[in-house]
Amino acid sequence: MIGKDTPMVTGTLADDIRRRLGELSPAERKVARVLLSAYPASGFETIATIAERAAVSSPTVLRFVARLGFNGFPDFQAALRAELDERNASPLALYEAGEAASSDDSTTGLLARSSGLFSTAVAQTLAELPAADVENAIALLADPKRRITLVGGRFSHLLAQYLGLHLMQLRDNVRFLPERDVERTAALAEFTRRDVVVVFDYRRYEDETLAIAQLTQEHGGKVIVFTDTFLSPTSAHAQVVLPSRVSTPSPYDSLVPTMAVVETVVAGVISTLGEEAHRHMQRSEETARRVGLV
Repeated sequence: MIGKDTPMVTGTLADDIRRRLGELSPAERKVARVLLSAYPASGFETIATIAERAAVSSPTVLRFVARLGFNGFPDFQAALRAELDERNASPLALYEAGEAASSDDSTTGLLARSSGLFSTAVAQTLAELPAADVENAIALLADPKRRITLVGGRFSHLLAQYLGLHLMQLRDNVRFLPERDVERTAALAEFTRRDVVVVFDYRRYEDETLAIAQLTQEHGGKVIVFTDTFLSPTSAHAQVVLPSRVSTPSPYDSLVPTMAVVETVVAGVISTLGEEAHRHMQRSEETARRVGLV
C-alpha cells in the first residue's frame, strides 16, 4: 500500500528520476542508471539485486528511494505498480473507468475540453523533451550515410508513414519496414551499423516492435523511439527516446502531441540538411512531373 506521504509524481517515475539526476550523489546516480536501463522491470527487483548491479550498498538504494520522496522501497514499488496499471490500460479499460465521462456533454463543452487538453498536452510534451535527444534524432535522420527504416503500431503506423514521407522528400535511403513476412525478414536481416530504425510504440506495446529494436541494437544500428510518457520497452534499446503526453477527451490515447514532435523534428532535419534538402525536393518535384504524378 502506498504510504500517506508518498509523493505525487508528474509524468512517470522514470521522468522524475531523470529530472533529479543532478541532485543525486555519484552512488545514487549509479542506482538511477540501473533503474532507467531496464525500466520499469528493474524497479521490481530486490534491493540487494539492484545494489549489486549498481555496485553500491543496499543502504544507498534506500537513500535513493528516499530522495525520490518515498517512505521506503515497498512504497516505491507500489507506485511503480500503479503506474504499470495505467501504462497497460486498454481503451476499453479506460472507457469503463470513466475516462470519457464529462460534466458537460454538449458540443460546446467537448470543444472547450478538447482545446484545454490538447493545448496543455502539446505544450507539456515540447517543454519536457530533452533538447539533447531532439538534437540527436535530427542528426541521425539528417546523416546521408545512414539508412532510415520506419515502423509503427496499430494506430501509430500512420505517424511513421507521415514522418517517412517527409523524409523521402528531403533525403535518400528512407524506407518503411515491409508488411509481408518474407520481405520484412529480409529487411531485418540486412541491418548494419549504418541503419537507423525509427519506432513508434505506445501503451499496449507490441512484442514485435521490441524484438526489432533489440535486433537493431545487436547489429550496431541506432534506434529512435517515439512513445508515450510511460515509455515503451523498446526505450531500453534506443539511443534516442522522444516521449509525448497522450491526454485526450476520449478513451483512446492522443497522438496529437506526437505529431507536434514529428513536425519539430522534420523542421530540424530541413534546417540541418540546408541546401541539400532543397535540391532533393527539386529533384523529387521534377521526377513527379515527368511521370505525371503532379
